[in-house]
Amino acid sequence: MTTLTLERLRHLVREDRVHRDVYIDPAIFALEMERIHGRAWVYVGHTSQVPYPGDYVTTTIGLQPVIMSRHSDGTVHVLHNRCGHRGAKVLNQERGSAPQFRCLYHGWAYATDGELLAVPLPDFYPAGYDLADRRLGLAPAARVESYRGFVFASLAPDAVDLRTHLGRATDLIDELVNRSPEGEVEVFGGRLRYEIRGNWKLQAENLADQYHVPFGHESTASRDGYQFQRRTGERGARARVLGEDGNPYLQESGTWAWPHGFNANGAMHFDGAQSGPVWETYRASMVAAYGANRAETYMRVKHHNALLYPNLDLHMLGMLIRVIRPVAVDRTEVTIYPVRLKGAPAEMARDVIKLANITHSATSLIQTDDVESFERCQAGLQSQGSEWVDFVRGQGRDADDPAWGGRYGPITSEIGMRNQHRAWLDYMGAA
Repeated sequence: MTTLTLERLRHLVREDRVHRDVYIDPAIFALEMERIHGRAWVYVGHTSQVPYPGDYVTTTIGLQPVIMSRHSDGTVHVLHNRCGHRGAKVLNQERGSAPQFRCLYHGWAYATDGELLAVPLPDFYPAGYDLADRRLGLAPAARVESYRGFVFASLAPDAVDLRTHLGRATDLIDELVNRSPEGEVEVFGGRLRYEIRGNWKLQAENLADQYHVPFGHESTASRDGYQFQRRTGERGARARVLGEDGNPYLQESGTWAWPHGFNANGAMHFDGAQSGPVWETYRASMVAAYGANRAETYMRVKHHNALLYPNLDLHMLGMLIRVIRPVAVDRTEVTIYPVRLKGAPAEMARDVIKLANITHSATSLIQTDDVESFERCQAGLQSQGSEWVDFVRGQGRDADDPAWGGRYGPITSEIGMRNQHRAWLDYMGAA
């Protein structure tokens, strides 16, 4: 186990490589939970998951259990899931609805905004013990803010406001939400969840990686080089993976990196424009809502996916939200939530569910490949054959992007991963 001085942390991350200890050292993982997940704006959930007063979902910020709840006045709260009495988790279900939250251990009851409501047998507490003390309630996260329904929390009281933190990344959320004729999206239809025997950063890095697609997912391509249907419509639904010569097809659409470790990949190449009755109904609703020019802009898929470091991925193409939850230095939980465009045809929502099962279920054609790669990485990193993990691809070809802001590189560049590790250094206090 390493001694984590600032000098040591700086040694671990170079511009073009990362030391293997970053993935396998439990002491580094513990410090990440304090300095990254304990300081960053972390995605907690979507307001559509708690539509009515009393609704709640439970999750974690790093390793700390939290509750996202909707209070009787309609406000959404993020609360530490810890009884103010003896520290037990108050809510153990993943989601539900209740007029108040009651701890099973000694019956302490809390309002849906965390206020302590009732304590059994209060007469046995000594004189002067203030049961009205707010500190005995469910403690709120230090900062809670949302953007277009996406709820983020920070455990750092001095965190900058969410909009400032997101910067141009708000454009990425807008890109997803603006596809709705009503300008809103909903999380719906349950979720898919898988566990990786690997470090959480392996999943985050992969969300900046288009280099692996024609190799890691080679078996998903048919003889003409295209994958399965991915989008609503009779045409224009297949992504190209292999070229006509049988070699990997790597479209030069680009990849982007922004401050705080955010990144996005350009759209994949498809075999034509979308069409068909469902698509035309959707197009008509978008034109009615926004006018022809804005509708065409909003409907165009500009990015394949976007990672809002450290834990939220917006899968633009699949209309999915992917949430990364670190569990241990070599264990990660990932949850996939389908997204519905409010006001769009119901057939489109059904297609999202179909695609989610094709790409992210236990028997999927995509995520199973990635999980295998992550777990092989975690196993291989135990080897002392080399101390370093290489991220040099595309270095020297990065450039400023005046249109999207941030930095831009070729589609197979590892600029996004280099950007994540620069953010890692910053959060860890070693930049």
